[in-house]
Amino acid sequence: MKTLNKILASFLLCGVLIFTACEDRSDLTAPGKPNSGSADFTTMVSIGNSLTAAFANNALYESSQEYGYTNLIAKQVGANFVQPLITDPGIAGRLEISQVILGSSGIENVVIAPNANIGSPINSTYAAPYNNLGIPGAILYDLVDETDFAAKSLARKNPFFQVVLRDTVFGKSVVKQALKLNPTFVTLWIGNNDVLGYATSGGTRGTDLTGTKPTDGATFAFLYNQVATALNDPTGKRKVVTATIPNVTAIPFFTTVGPKVGYAISQAQAANPAILGLFYQKTGETIASGLATTSDLLTNKVLLTLTGSSYASLIGQATDKFYTDNGIPIPAGIDVTKPFGLHPQNPWPNAFILDLDEQANVSAAVSSFNSTIQSVATANGWGVVDINKIFQAIKDKEATTGPTYYDGVPFSTTFLSGNLFSLDGVHPTSQGYAVVANEFIKVINTKFGGKLPLINVSTIPGSIKLSKEKFNKKYNIKISPNALSTVSYF
Repeated sequence: MKTLNKILASFLLCGVLIFTACEDRSDLTAPGKPNSGSADFTTMVSIGNSLTAAFANNALYESSQEYGYTNLIAKQVGANFVQPLITDPGIAGRLEISQVILGSSGIENVVIAPNANIGSPINSTYAAPYNNLGIPGAILYDLVDETDFAAKSLARKNPFFQVVLRDTVFGKSVVKQALKLNPTFVTLWIGNNDVLGYATSGGTRGTDLTGTKPTDGATFAFLYNQVATALNDPTGKRKVVTATIPNVTAIPFFTTVGPKVGYAISQAQAANPAILGLFYQKTGETIASGLATTSDLLTNKVLLTLTGSSYASLIGQATDKFYTDNGIPIPAGIDVTKPFGLHPQNPWPNAFILDLDEQANVSAAVSSFNSTIQSVATANGWGVVDINKIFQAIKDKEATTGPTYYDGVPFSTTFLSGNLFSLDGVHPTSQGYAVVANEFIKVINTKFGGKLPLINVSTIPGSIKLSKEKFNKKYNIKISPNALSTVSYF
């Protein structure tokens, strides 16, 4: 047991990370009038959720918004594009690396913590709807819902409805605010949160009518068609490009912790063969019937969430920390004197694991949503960016031949060092958003006969830089793979 605790103790407590700021990139716009073919960017509007808003490192803040995929596209085509900018470090607690411990192989230990400061809106008095109407946390239904914005922000504990939409005089829904601008070009990327909330909660909550599953496919199709009908322009002048939903189980939020726990348990089993694996709760259970073997964990057959990693160092200990942290009375049948995670009466919590049944629910939802997106786009003459296929290709290549390179920059789905995802394990880095922007530009060029130049990804600020307030330049080095076994997140 001491071996297991020693290994798992390397999961350092952390919270959220700083994505260091960015210099002006006004040179991104191509010289002269860009050739966008039949796509007219006189008034560009972007609709969506946190991905459209350029949320990163668990926060919305100006130095990330500057490099969101929508703003990068707008710069590339010379469009006026007003966003609901938030001063750094933003709203929601931007993540920062607060401590780095160097070892013989480079950076070995990384502690991540939330920035306690809060940013504020810069242009909240702008006298029109914003061109960027991406709302972090929004689901598909939110695009047409006309609930009072302030009331919704309060009820959902999500300030961004009020931050982005502000006043019903601009329109009582996201779609109505978008149409008030009479857009000539629209990007629409929505649906991620209709499955992501279910997945990141370990299948304990959802967005369907019962609040326990992803949005059901029929409801998603009905709402997506409703949005399409509203956005369509009978004259054909307005062009729309949409995007598919990525496979949420392939992101670092789900693929980072399990293999490290699996390795630690396998080492402990060498000293104590009685250890069977990780006992975990399934939905509706108190005492665990689920058992993840070391192979299940090492291969990500079952998925542990990044938010559960702060409890990984407690595996094997007699502890009630999960219950006390969350204000949950110890349920009948739970015995916190048993080794946490290694005994069915003190199991790994359901909220921090996505088991096979839950993964099947996620896969079915993603497949259904993407089928709807593709069919609606085809029926309405929209362009489609297949982000699901693109991100999956990056992950598949990583598993076989290594990173995928864009303008000399390597990308993979590995946490911290993969460049594609920020430190919340869900949202892209600035360079990741540039990759997305280029995929939209490719579709614009193909679908509408444009010749827009692609963004040079290497000119965009890198994925992880350490806070200047806490580290000098000598620490701004590549993070070694060993760091992955010493990072935790809560």
